Parts: sequence; C-alpha cells; structure tokens
Amino acid sequence: MSAVWEEAVAEYEQQESSARVQNSMKIEREDHKLEKRLCREVGRAIVDFNMIEEGDKVMVCVSGGKDSYAMLDILLKLQKRAPINFELVAVNLDQKQPGFPEHILPEYLGKLGVPFHIENQDTYSIVKRVIPEGKTLCSLCSRLRRGILYRVAGELGCTKVALGHHRDDMLQTFFLNMFFAAKLKGMPPKLVSDDGKNVVIRPMAYVTEKDLTRWAQVREFPIIPCTLCGSQENLQRKQVGNMLREWEKKFPGRLENMFASLQNIVPSHLMDNKRHDFKGIKATGVADADGDKAFDAEEFQEPRLPGASVIGIQSR
Repeated sequence: MSAVWEEAVAEYEQQESSARVQNSMKIEREDHKLEKRLCREVGRAIVDFNMIEEGDKVMVCVSGGKDSYAMLDILLKLQKRAPINFELVAVNLDQKQPGFPEHILPEYLGKLGVPFHIENQDTYSIVKRVIPEGKTLCSLCSRLRRGILYRVAGELGCTKVALGHHRDDMLQTFFLNMFFAAKLKGMPPKLVSDDGKNVVIRPMAYVTEKDLTRWAQVREFPIIPCTLCGSQENLQRKQVGNMLREWEKKFPGRLENMFASLQNIVPSHLMDNKRHDFKGIKATGVADADGDKAFDAEEFQEPRLPGASVIGIQSR
C-alpha cells in the first residue's frame, strides 16, 4: 500500500512541477511581448514626431516613479539598436522632501552604468511656505521643477529633455483643460520649453499606464513615492483619472478612440475663429460630403432582408 501512495505522491509532484514550468514559460512569453510592445510604441513616437536625432544628448528626467524608470529602461534598450547615435544622461531633482531616500537612485543608476546627475534643490520648503495648507501644491512645484531642469539641461549640454508622461497623462491633461480651464489643449509629444532654450519630448506618448504598471513589476524598479502631490487625494487630475478608468471599464476601447481624436482634429467643426475663418464662409456650389456632418458615426448597415429595412424606415 505504501508503494502505491508513494507512486501517487510522485505523480502529483511531477504534475505540479510541470504546471509550474508551463506557467513560468507563459509568464516569460507575456513579459517578452510586453517588452516588444513598449519598445515598438516608444520607437513609433520617436519616429512620428522626430524626437531624437543624430548626435542628440537626451536628458532623461528620472523622479523615482514607475513611468520615468520605464522611460529610461526602454530608451536604453532602443539606444543599443537605433540606426542613429545619441547619448543619454539620467537626471534626478532631489527636492529635499522629508524622508526622501536619497541613496536609492544613485545606487540604481550606478548599477545600470548610465551617466547620471543628481541636482539638489530645496523646492519642498518653498512650496510648503508659499502654498496655504490644504491647497494644491502641483502648479508651483511643477514650475520650480521645470525651471531647474531646464537650467541643468543647458549646463550638461543636452539637446533634448525627455519626460515620462504617457498616453493616459495626455488624456487627463486634455480633459483637465476642458473642464477647469475652458480650453481644448492637451500635453504635446514635443514642444519648445518655457525658456525657449530646450526641446522637450515625451517618448511614451503612445504607451498606456497599465503596460507601465506591469513593466514596473517585471523589472522590479525601486519605486520612490512622492510625499508632496502623491499625498493629495482630491486633486483634479486624480478625479479625471478615475473618470477615465471608469469609462474604460464600462466601454473598452473608448480611451483609444479619445486618444486617436487628438491626432485627428477638424478645426472647421469646432468654434475657434482664430483657427478657422467662419466669418468668411460662403457657399461655393461644390458638394462637400463632410460639410454639415457633425458626427462621424459608422455607416448604417442595412439588414439582410430588404423587407425588414423598408418596414423599419416606414415605422419611424
């Protein structure tokens, strides 16, 4: 009897081992597909908007969050296989937030072997002193941070400044401007900085946040939480982010359509006199299929039975 039990246990253990191996292989395949997708999307954005050119020195802004870690990670991979030569230098701004683990990023970047610079500036004290308790800290913090990073870019001789914003950030910014600033304005993939001296790029413009969250788990990035904006739960950006996630949950694919719309603008069907000459519009006598069509819905598909189609139209 004991031999039978031993054989059964051995068979069970073999099955368990085989299942673990298969599961491990499946996870490895999924991780590889994710890496390929991230590289493809970042590479596509770089090409579409001519973000990185021959001889560029790109300052990669690394905050300690998942997005900037992933951006540096993917850019390092693309640098090895790119048809052009460009440099990368990782830059972190230590804003002297209480409890900030200042050793983590230098140790991580040192192990990567990438050139890096840590800029120490106490913007935390300025923000806390100027902004009243309970008010949003982001606007002032962001302005101070941008100014410092632009200065550092010049000092390091960088030709491009890379920020880790992704597709979801861009959609959130679009709706923030619409809801709270009454503007149709988003977060461009490439622009000239406030000081006019730097070209800012967002290589992850096409990348979704869910892919970045998964990649951070795969790569086990040493995430450093932000104790300034990260601790404010009622930020307008968080509210908009929650709204978009709820939409995506209820209507899969909606975020993709919204993002695509940012690249497919029709000024003649908006209301900005500065972008389209509404005052000068006159009849041309030439037919225009899109002239007064306000909604580009899918074309109506007639049912297979002609009789049903006639009945349906007549009953309205």
